[in-house]
Amino acid sequence: MDESKSPLTVNLFGKKLVVDRPEAIVSDIEVVPYKKRMGAQEGVEALIEGYYVLVVDFYSSGLSILGALKDHLEKKHKGQSFQAQRNYRSVFRELSQRLLLLVIDHKVSARKAPDIPWLKILYPELSEFYLPFPQIQGLNSSWQWYKNGISIPVLKNKLHPFFGSYFPTRFEHLSLFDEWLKKYRGEKKTAIDIGIGSGVLAFQLLENGFKKVYGTDLNPNALIGLSKEYNSNPLLSKMELFYGDLFAEVKIKSELIVFNPPWLPATQNIEGLDSAIYYDTELFPRFFSEALKHLEPAGRVVLLFSNLAEVSHLSKEHPIDQELKSGGRFEKELFLQKKVGRASSKTRRNQHWREEESVELWVLRLSSKSEKRGPK
Repeated sequence: MDESKSPLTVNLFGKKLVVDRPEAIVSDIEVVPYKKRMGAQEGVEALIEGYYVLVVDFYSSGLSILGALKDHLEKKHKGQSFQAQRNYRSVFRELSQRLLLLVIDHKVSARKAPDIPWLKILYPELSEFYLPFPQIQGLNSSWQWYKNGISIPVLKNKLHPFFGSYFPTRFEHLSLFDEWLKKYRGEKKTAIDIGIGSGVLAFQLLENGFKKVYGTDLNPNALIGLSKEYNSNPLLSKMELFYGDLFAEVKIKSELIVFNPPWLPATQNIEGLDSAIYYDTELFPRFFSEALKHLEPAGRVVLLFSNLAEVSHLSKEHPIDQELKSGGRFEKELFLQKKVGRASSKTRRNQHWREEESVELWVLRLSSKSEKRGPK
């Protein structure tokens, strides 16, 4: 296969990016065939015992097993704390990944399974392989979002997030940023969007008059997805994309640096899209150190954050407060908060902490000490 034409790779500003995709199981493995007449609990017991379970009749059989697995684990993990529910989700994720579907010629072999074009786009070189049932569910949902688009209240046009690209499902922090942007009277020549994702903040900046946005991301799918929309969205011509961590290879100094970092401290290794949710202990110190080198003397750093870690009792330390108290590099110019909405009544999870949760907008400027000594 001519790799240059493969949908798995995109050449972006001199770099070849490879799409991140769920790992296919192509080796011979021992599986327990499952049919609905066997009873969902039998499938759950096989998963708990460490077997791979293959759905061989109807797609809905897999849904029945996942439902029974959730019921089983909810009885074992009865705690209502944020950490208890995180533990429950971790165990569920581990066991559910052993529930498999067979894909043949880019179609799920189970009857009445959804048609998912991602299977051909992401796995062009494979004709037969297994995928975990939850991964198939994720691919199906992702295709619907990509095909039909997602309306974001603060944007004029729909987003069409590429598979594996982070996009917001809550909008209070975006509204807060939108309110601030409409009152912003500083220079609008350039902005740097750290962790551009599906481009929401960058589009907000451009719709509010910024001339150019430099967007970075460590997730290749986010950049590949945005690059594929160049011809359909004229605002993308005003973006320059960079692959890498934090500021990646951005060399310029800017009037505005925008960062919507993860909101929760990590308790284990961070992989995949988890990096959009959890942060390690070095993330914020590294960000502020690099921001110092990329900010114009009269520029601003805007961070969109949340008190979720505090109200859910995962952390007593606020990483932005810590920087302001000990860093000596930045000082607070403005701090805004907005209460979050209630959790959907359809969710099975108890999210009682949302009664206390607020999203935050922090506007920082260089401290007088930083302005005098300048970045090294």
